[in-house]
Amino acid sequence: MKLSVFVEIEKPLEDVWRAIVDFKNCSSYINSIVKLEIIEEPKDTLIGFKWKETRVMFGKEVIETMWITNYKENEYYQTRAESHGSVYISKLSIKRVENQTKLTMSFSAEAQTFFVKLFSLFMGFLIKGSMKKALIKDLNDIKTYVESN
Repeated sequence: MKLSVFVEIEKPLEDVWRAIVDFKNCSSYINSIVKLEIIEEPKDTLIGFKWKETRVMFGKEVIETMWITNYKENEYYQTRAESHGSVYISKLSIKRVENQTKLTMSFSAEAQTFFVKLFSLFMGFLIKGSMKKALIKDLNDIKTYVESN
């Protein structure tokens, strides 16, 4: 499954970047994140930054361990998580568009086991719709936070 969503934010690119890499405080402005625990925090890079995130998904609290695999300051960062028989890749990117900043989240899930592949085949379209709504909600929470500061 692959999907991508975006919002436009009425703030400079640097303000949006500061918000999306403010992992220590993001649970205070992204409503679906209940708790975030930092596991590893490299000194001079985001690569290898690792955290455990508790969030509400489909009405239940779930915990995922995520880490940053790639980034370019003031442009994007990419994360990876592995659980429930799948590999999840997320990318948050920002781009200046006229007097706004376009914040895009791309998400992909790749099933690793036969059972999960079979499940995805039959239920993937339902999950994709729910995931898209969740990603849009997260982006709108970020937008509201950045524009209010």
